[in-house]
Amino acid sequence: MTTAYWIVAGPLALFYLYSGALKALRSPDRLRPMMAWVDRVPLPALRTLAALELLGAVGLLLPTALLAWPAPAAATGLALLQLGAIPVHLTGGDRRIALNLVLFVVAAAALWLSVA
Repeated sequence: MTTAYWIVAGPLALFYLYSGALKALRSPDRLRPMMAWVDRVPLPALRTLAALELLGAVGLLLPTALLAWPAPAAATGLALLQLGAIPVHLTGGDRRIALNLVLFVVAAAALWLSVA
């Protein structure tokens, strides 16, 4: 892995570790001020999103010379997660998708750097 990969993937993984932990541990009532969409998603789906974010973060952080597939798989999954998040925000009347777009671009960059 290159230094550029770690510069991109490190902060992305930290973001998803934080976000996934919040979704896994907090109740929807405590998440609502930060994430208005939690009322439109069933609790099991919210917890599944948390697990996917945490697994994606771990996948970004664990690539080794012997097992190189987790990094591209995690980056792909996190990019797809953001592509799915954009319609959720837009259909709920929340037009703030800039963070989703930035996270998508950063995940795509991590994917590209992980296979380069």
